[in-house]
Amino acid sequence: MARYYRHYSRKGRKGRTISLTDALPSYFDKKDTSGGMLLVQLWNAWDDLMGEMAHVARPLGHRGRKLILAAEDPMVMQEAQFLAPMILEKINGYLEQDFFDKVVFELLNGRSPLDGYTRPEAEKPPRKLKKPNELGALNEKLDPNSPLGKCYRAYQRMFEE
Repeated sequence: MARYYRHYSRKGRKGRTISLTDALPSYFDKKDTSGGMLLVQLWNAWDDLMGEMAHVARPLGHRGRKLILAAEDPMVMQEAQFLAPMILEKINGYLEQDFFDKVVFELLNGRSPLDGYTRPEAEKPPRKLKKPNELGALNEKLDPNSPLGKCYRAYQRMFEE
């Protein structure tokens, strides 16, 4: 369902209504003075924009005109420093303005990059439980309807499977 509202100008009421979907982009453009929407588009397009370099340098954020990228280890971080001018050129070209003037690399150290990419961790090996020698010896001593008796029988079933 489309919503409409009256559009007013400084000269007074124009007498026409425009669609909310037509009005919102210009409204948000006026409110976004820091370029936040451009940065969201940049983070979403990071993999396509950077190509193979995308997994080496992940975006962490920015401070003013300084772009902060993350590297996973110091060797990669050192090598990526040499590619900083190329990274700046690509990013400013994508944003169609000189948004950033410097690239700084930091170690990832468990932080999550802004583009949402996290390195998949290795799965933990399944834990093998060692069956106790006298498992089931308490069946006669515990009431099967008590919470402790139910828990004990559930513990026994873990070793039956």
